[in-house]
Amino acid sequence: MLIALLGAGLPALVGAALHTEVGEPYQETRLYFGTGRPDGRDPVDEREFTRFLDREITPAFPEGLTVQDGRGQWREQDGDIVRETSYEVVLLYPVKEAGERGARIERIRQAYEDRYRQDSVGRSDDEVTAEF
Repeated sequence: MLIALLGAGLPALVGAALHTEVGEPYQETRLYFGTGRPDGRDPVDEREFTRFLDREITPAFPEGLTVQDGRGQWREQDGDIVRETSYEVVLLYPVKEAGERGARIERIRQAYEDRYRQDSVGRSDDEVTAEF
């Protein structure tokens, strides 16, 4: 009898072990906001970035996001290395909404570039599986 019970439960255990993916397909977008200004003014400070976050990003992604402090660097055309404080914003949203959410993201990027005279706001996208 014990062998029969183990035999019946073994396929279920193997199936559960092989199916480790949990959640739904999501798009993960990471935005990279530099803080240096080209005109020699003070960098975008935490208060300014928080105000931008509250006015531009949060209304577009009210269900939530993650903000991380960063330190960015890149090489300019003349070869100089530029280093600056930066912010990374992580957004997760259902893959099926990627087109509409992508338009929101592009408006956010453009608003930051215009407001703080940035050459660009970096963006990376990945498809992930997430569950909340």
